[in-house]
Amino acid sequence: MKHSQTADLWWKNAVLYCADVQTFADSDGDGQGDLRGMTERIEYLADLGVTCLWLMPLYPTANKDDGYDITDFFGVDPRLGSHGDFVELVRTARSAGLRVIVDFVMNHTSDQHPWFKSARRSTDDRYRDYYVWAPTEPKSSAKDVVFPDLEDSIWELDERTGEWFLHHFYKTQPDLNIANPAVQEEIAKTLGFWLQLGVSGFRVDAVPFLFARDSVPGVEDAEAFKPDRYLGDVRSFVTRRLGDAMLLGEVNLPYEEQKRFFGGEDGDGLNMQFDFNGMQQLYLSLARGDASPLAEALRQRPAIDVTSQWANFVRNHDELTLDKLTTAERHEVFDAFGPEPEMQLFDRGLRRRLPTMLGGDQRRIRLVYSLMFSLPGTPVLFYGEEIGMGENLDVEGRLSVRTPMQWSDGPNGGFSTAPARRLARPLPTGLFSPEHVNALEQRRDPDSLWNFMRRLIRTYRQMPEIGWSTVEILDHDQPAVLAHLCRCDDWRLLAVHNLGADTCTVTVTLDDVPEGAVLRDALGVTAAADDDVPVSSGTPVELRVEGHAGRWLRLLAPGEESFL
Repeated sequence: MKHSQTADLWWKNAVLYCADVQTFADSDGDGQGDLRGMTERIEYLADLGVTCLWLMPLYPTANKDDGYDITDFFGVDPRLGSHGDFVELVRTARSAGLRVIVDFVMNHTSDQHPWFKSARRSTDDRYRDYYVWAPTEPKSSAKDVVFPDLEDSIWELDERTGEWFLHHFYKTQPDLNIANPAVQEEIAKTLGFWLQLGVSGFRVDAVPFLFARDSVPGVEDAEAFKPDRYLGDVRSFVTRRLGDAMLLGEVNLPYEEQKRFFGGEDGDGLNMQFDFNGMQQLYLSLARGDASPLAEALRQRPAIDVTSQWANFVRNHDELTLDKLTTAERHEVFDAFGPEPEMQLFDRGLRRRLPTMLGGDQRRIRLVYSLMFSLPGTPVLFYGEEIGMGENLDVEGRLSVRTPMQWSDGPNGGFSTAPARRLARPLPTGLFSPEHVNALEQRRDPDSLWNFMRRLIRTYRQMPEIGWSTVEILDHDQPAVLAHLCRCDDWRLLAVHNLGADTCTVTVTLDDVPEGAVLRDALGVTAAADDDVPVSSGTPVELRVEGHAGRWLRLLAPGEESFL
C-alpha cells in the first residue's frame, strides 16, 4: 500500500457517521432537527475524528416511512431547511476535513410523488411506465414482503385503472421501473444534481431491489434489462462527474451474492458494502460468549478488488436484522439481548441499541467497538453510539433507536428549546436518559465512552493499513477469544478480543516474522517499549487477555518505530 493511495480511495480508511438531520440538533426551537443545527455540530464530529458524514433522507416526504417515501428527489424537506442550508453544511464540513454523503433512495417513490399521481390517472399516461404494473393480480408469497407488520403482498390494486402496481416496501411506496430508460435518465439527473451540490457519494438504499429485473406476469420486455450492467453504468456516471465519488450499498445478502454487487473481479460496481453477515454473527458470538460464529464468517469473506471495501458496523438505523441466522440462532440472540416481544420486530430483528442490550456494561461495550475498529474494513457509526445512547421502546417500530441526540443534561437533552411535546420524538428515560448519558459531560471526562471512542478512532486513523488489510483468523485453544491478523504488505497488526468474562491466556503462532521482532501495544494510552512481547517465526507466543477486553499489538521489526 502506498500512502498516496489513501487519498484516491479515501473510503478504505474513513470513519463514517450516520445521522438523521431531524433528530440531531434543532437550531430554531421548533422541535425538529435541521441542517443549520447539523452545521453547528460539525466541530463536534471533527473533534471525535469522523471523516465522512452520512445523512439519512432529507428530501420532501409524505412522512409514512421516516423520509424514505420521497416526493421530490431534488428537494430539501422544508422542516429541515433549504438548499442554501445544505450547501453551507457541505462547505463547513469540508473545511473541517469531513466529506458528506447522502442517502440515494430511487428504488421507489412516495405514492404522493407527482410521477405516481400522474401515472395512476390513465394507462396511457406519460409517467405510466415509470412504475411496474400488471394487468392481472400476480402471485406474491410472504417471503417477498419486506414489512410483514402492515403488508401481506408486494402488489396493490389501483382501483382507478384496474391494474396492480409493484411495491417491495409499503403500498405507499410504489417501485420505480428501473428498466425504463426514462427512469434511468431521471436517476442520472438526481445523482448529478447532488454531486454538483458537493456530496462525495451516496449510500444506496435497497440495492438488491434497485438493481434487479422485475418479474411481471406475461411481460417479457424486462429481459432486455441487465441489472449488473446498469450498476456498472451508475458507477461510471458518478465517477465521470466526480472522480473519487463513493457508492456504499445496503446489500443484505450472502457473501457470494454481495461479491456480484462489487462488480466481480473488476470491482466496477459498488465501492463499499455493509458486512451484514459479519454483524449478525458478531451478535451470536456475543450471546454465546464464543468467538467461533464471527470467526467463521470472517473466514468466508470473499476476496474483493483493491478499490472495494467492507463497511463494518454494530448498529444501523433500521431494526438490527438477524435474518441470516437460523431460527434457533436468532432466538439465542433474542433471549440474550431482547427477550421481551416489544424489543423484537418482524420476528427477524431487534429494535434496541447495543448499550441497553449489554445492560450498560462498559467493558463489553468498549470490547465490541475495539473489535469492530480492528477488523479490516471501514467502521460506520450510528449517531449517539459514541456516547452509549439507548433506545425508547415507547416509540413505534424501527424509530425506537432514532430518538433525539443527547447533547447535555438540560431540558430535552440539549437537542431543542421547544416544549417536550413538540419534539420530533420523545427521548429515552431512566438510566439512558440525557441526565445520565450526554455528550457534554462525556467530552469533559477523560475516562468516558466518548473519549475511549475518540482514542479508538485516532488509533485507527493513524494506521490506514487496517482498512487496506486482508483478515487472517488465527487458531488457538480459547473459544471465547477472536484472534486475527491484519496484513498489508509487510505491515501487520495482531488483535485479540475476549468475549468471555474470565481472564485467559491465548497462545498464537505467527509466520514470516523478522528476527528480533516484537509485539507492541497499539491501543493503550501509552505504548511503552518495556511492555514489548518478543516474537519469532513459528514459535508460539502467549498473550494474556482480560475478560471482556481487547488488545491491539503491532508487529515491529528491529529498528522499526511505531508513531502512535
